[in-house]
Amino acid sequence: MRSEPVSGREAAQQTKAAHQSMAPVFTAIAVTAMVVISISFARSVGLVAPLWGAGGLAVVLWLRTSRGRMYDFSVGGLLAVGMAVGNLLIGNSTAMTIIFTLTNMLEVVLAVALVRRFAPKLSLSTVAGATRYLICAAVAPLPSALIVSAVLWRISGTDPVLSAQTWWFGHALSIAVIGSFGLALTHSAIVRLKRPTVALETVLLLGGLSVAAYFLFIHLDGRLALLILPLLLLIAVRIRTVGLTAALLIVTVLMVGGSVKGGTAVVIGLELPERAMIAQLLVMLGYMPLVLVAALLEERDGLARVASLGRARAERASAAKSRLLANVAHEIKSPVGGIIGIGDLWRTGQLGPLTDTQIEMAEMLVKTARQVETLAYDLLDVARTESGDVKVELRPTDVPGVLEDVKRATALRSEAQGVRLELVVEGEELIALADSQRLTQVVSNLASNAVKYGGSGGVVTFKASRLEDRIRLEIIDRGPGLSPDKQAQLFEPFNRLGLERSGLEGHGIGLALAKRLVELQGGVIGVISQSGEGATFWVELPAH
Repeated sequence: MRSEPVSGREAAQQTKAAHQSMAPVFTAIAVTAMVVISISFARSVGLVAPLWGAGGLAVVLWLRTSRGRMYDFSVGGLLAVGMAVGNLLIGNSTAMTIIFTLTNMLEVVLAVALVRRFAPKLSLSTVAGATRYLICAAVAPLPSALIVSAVLWRISGTDPVLSAQTWWFGHALSIAVIGSFGLALTHSAIVRLKRPTVALETVLLLGGLSVAAYFLFIHLDGRLALLILPLLLLIAVRIRTVGLTAALLIVTVLMVGGSVKGGTAVVIGLELPERAMIAQLLVMLGYMPLVLVAALLEERDGLARVASLGRARAERASAAKSRLLANVAHEIKSPVGGIIGIGDLWRTGQLGPLTDTQIEMAEMLVKTARQVETLAYDLLDVARTESGDVKVELRPTDVPGVLEDVKRATALRSEAQGVRLELVVEGEELIALADSQRLTQVVSNLASNAVKYGGSGGVVTFKASRLEDRIRLEIIDRGPGLSPDKQAQLFEPFNRLGLERSGLEGHGIGLALAKRLVELQGGVIGVISQSGEGATFWVELPAH
């Protein structure tokens, strides 16, 4: 019977599954080695282990490889076996091996449970995630520390307070430092570290830190320990969380190891247990808070990436909308032009005799078609301004002259009948640097709105004045005015502020177009209004 060939993808999946199934075994072996190293070091100086590497390693490997309840049982069992084997290899009695194994497993299980409950994302890339993990690391070893200190006091008369402190601080430090490094070593962090420039910078910074910490804590004066802070901060800024946690691991090993193994003391005149405790506290309270700084930078980077992606999507959507508007405008112009031509022929009687009703209908047809044509041109202008295709030629422009021309043209509009139009000029040489054609278009839009919506006040005023190096023009009406809510929506395209069902004509894009045209000329546009007191639309442009 011939076996079916295995595809490359299936082979990769099988290899991955094999590696995952062996992960608990490798974890137990690594924990056994760490138990032997930690206890050997502690016995060489006559202390409870001031840095319990096995706990931090067990917690992070369990968190990073967990895949369900049955897996948790198998990992927990193998970790317990690994810790027991380590204790037996180092020469502990059966009773002490059982006690230490149970208490170590208690803190490991408690740490894993707390992290899963309060920091389930296992991420140090946010301040909240890093803070929650560090709190879990500090709390988890406390019950075990109390149990072990009581046992050692009963067996050998060891100071229970000192034993509890050394155990608690050493185990919390392990979970905080080793665990943080393990959680920070994510796939994205590894990919970033593989970049040649980042890899070189990482090697140089961590190498320099190792040399500085070695001489400072082993050969020089440990009281200068805070001089390491600037270098740690630089690593946090340059390499973020993964670099800082690696640096903290290096500093912790050298500081705690140097303090209890004959190196220089952080505080002179203290006995060995006190020196170990001071070194532990300095790392936890002096150096570990930098993890929050690195997490803050990571969080800022993440928000910046999200903002950049959102901006790119918005720009693509805006470009697509501009293309759609341009296409719609082009498609509308041609048939509407034909309708206007036919309507004019019909209205003027060139297609045959007309009744009064037919003349009225023909005039209505032409008027409506011209409104659609105007909308098409406005849409085209909006699309061009958004895509950057509109070019303005800034030249000295006589603002009172523009206002006079627009005032005369506005007086011919049907909706301006019965409205008095006034021109007020304050000052001389009111010359702005603007595009006269586009400025006329802007003022025409503002004037049209003034007589259309504010003409009930009976007067519309065109005003020009100077404000230092700016030329200001205003279109003032005495109509019903605008509430603050409506003013906030005024320059949004296609927003008619609830007038869609009124008898007033419009499409809601005139002011939005005016705003873009003013900004293209280096100016600003705004409105001053209160309900029942009219409105003043103003434009300010650079003076020539």
